[in-house]
Amino acid sequence: MFDEIVNMVKHQLGNNPQVAQALPAGQEDAIHHEVATQITHGLANQSAQQGGIGGMLSQLQNTATSGSPVVNAIEGGVVGSLASKFGLPPAVTGAIAAALPGLLQKFAHKANDPNDQSITPGGLGDIFSKIGGGGLGNLLNRH
Repeated sequence: MFDEIVNMVKHQLGNNPQVAQALPAGQEDAIHHEVATQITHGLANQSAQQGGIGGMLSQLQNTATSGSPVVNAIEGGVVGSLASKFGLPPAVTGAIAAALPGLLQKFAHKANDPNDQSITPGGLGDIFSKIGGGGLGNLLNRH
């Protein structure tokens, strides 16, 4: 399932000319992977604060816009990580951050779509439990 998240990141950022042209040559895959990692960590942290995976996905699907607490928290992690690990300038990290609300909304839609099994709430619980350990994993598996 993490590969599906990476693919969503590649698609979303690749279709944004401002972002795609700004990524350093040869580092695109590493940047996509880092964005996906930061999104996954951010979602794990936010789901604990939003009453579990179901609450977090519902909030993302309904309010995945800049200014949303969930989106803001994830944006901060992504921007900080990309700046420190890849030395990306604020113009590039800002463009990537601007693409995150749309990406997160698509992510929530896929996770909530019973006809799309590429990302499922149960699978997210598995990923989140690996990130946060048993205690957080148990909390996140409440839907």
